[in-house]
Amino acid sequence: MNDQRPGPALPPVVDRRAWQEARDALLAREKAHTREGDAIAAARRRLPMVEVDATIEAIGPDGPVTLLDVFEGRRQLIAYFHAWWPGRPAAEQCEGCTFFNCQVRELSYIHSRDATYAVLCKGPYEPSVRYRDFLGLDMPWYSVERTAPQLLEGRDWQRHHLVCYVREGDRVFETYYTGGRGVEIMAPTHGLLDMTVYGRQEAWEDSPDGWPQPWYSAENPEEWRSDGRPIAHWSRIAAGRSDDLT
Repeated sequence: MNDQRPGPALPPVVDRRAWQEARDALLAREKAHTREGDAIAAARRRLPMVEVDATIEAIGPDGPVTLLDVFEGRRQLIAYFHAWWPGRPAAEQCEGCTFFNCQVRELSYIHSRDATYAVLCKGPYEPSVRYRDFLGLDMPWYSVERTAPQLLEGRDWQRHHLVCYVREGDRVFETYYTGGRGVEIMAPTHGLLDMTVYGRQEAWEDSPDGWPQPWYSAENPEEWRSDGRPIAHWSRIAAGRSDDLT
């Protein structure tokens, strides 16, 4: 039986020539956007840097280590500060951090550029690394439960952050920091959905009337949750993984 319910609105239908003209006009804007992104990246490489205490402690699988150790001998470090809600079960942990971290998988390309990617979790090591394992992630994972305020000096350390460091011998310097929507660079999901006709389907987006936007609205305030859990959890639960963090 065919589903006769009305579907969401669609763009107008035109012939191939008219479509190509509209696509070419947008392509000019996309190329300008790419060039501006390159220019911003060039400016980012020219930012000054600030020294950070290289002996600041993190807790890893073998106990306490220093920030310098987290580099794993490489010249650069990309550190994602994963939020943590103490005492809460897996289902109540940060859906945003889960969303972004779950999309960082293949690290060999980062390593080939003499850089390490690591998670600095703002919760205790044992329950948080079990959360990493439940998600099936394998990036280096450390706890900075006691030292996050020191590493994120002057910032709201309870939010998620992406911080870049470089080392010169035994000295460590912070070269770049971003938070909020700045961490979207970690999520190809957003970039791919942005290319589709309906986008991310979130209420804040500028879309034509009739476009589906059920996400992140008054009726559905959860952007990265579904049925009471971060969306990524459900495939792990279906695969039989335990989300017991105790």
